[in-house]
Amino acid sequence: MGSQEHGIDAEICASLATQIKDILQLGIKVALVVGGGNIFRGQVASKRFGLDRSVADYMGMLATVLNGLALQNALEKLEIPTRVMTAIAMSAVAEPYIRRRAMRHLEKGRVVIFVAGTGNPYFTTDTAAALRAAEIEADVILKATKVDGIYSADPMTDKNAKFYKKLKFIDVLKKNLKVMDSTAISMCRDNNLPIIVFDLFKTGNIKRVILGENVGTIVS
Repeated sequence: MGSQEHGIDAEICASLATQIKDILQLGIKVALVVGGGNIFRGQVASKRFGLDRSVADYMGMLATVLNGLALQNALEKLEIPTRVMTAIAMSAVAEPYIRRRAMRHLEKGRVVIFVAGTGNPYFTTDTAAALRAAEIEADVILKATKVDGIYSADPMTDKNAKFYKKLKFIDVLKKNLKVMDSTAISMCRDNNLPIIVFDLFKTGNIKRVILGENVGTIVS
């Protein structure tokens, strides 16, 4: 979305694609899970417009497909082989998600973009990320956000919000920190899958995180 109120910002897509190319050159295998809040946010729409929650969630999942295709286009402009895999069948625009096929794409050096969440209503994109990361045996989840890590409150509105450099999964749940939903956090804890939360909009941060620099908050 970038600085726009909604929609897709081509410059943001291009910047993200360039940063992904940088880490691919380090030999890192990359899979991406994209949300759709810049186009349609199911849970919010359900409350605001009175839509049935399941209907609103499916609409939100379809929005993630638009973002996934936009990101694929940006990556392929840099000659990065990319596959979009969807949890909701739509063979004309993306491959169906099949775990073994996703693993094969990664082995071949392709970037895999997972869209349409888990394919089920009532599950967030965070949960989809945790699920897919566990399935493909990822080493870490990089949670890219608008802030530079996890705080005790929203740093945009609370000047006294405390920054956390390291947290345990149980602390995130006990403190009810809103970095990811509790289902996603629990799934990461059960699969011993660390999460690094960092600011996406500081150019080069993805590579810094990959190289182990002092960026963001680690949950483990």
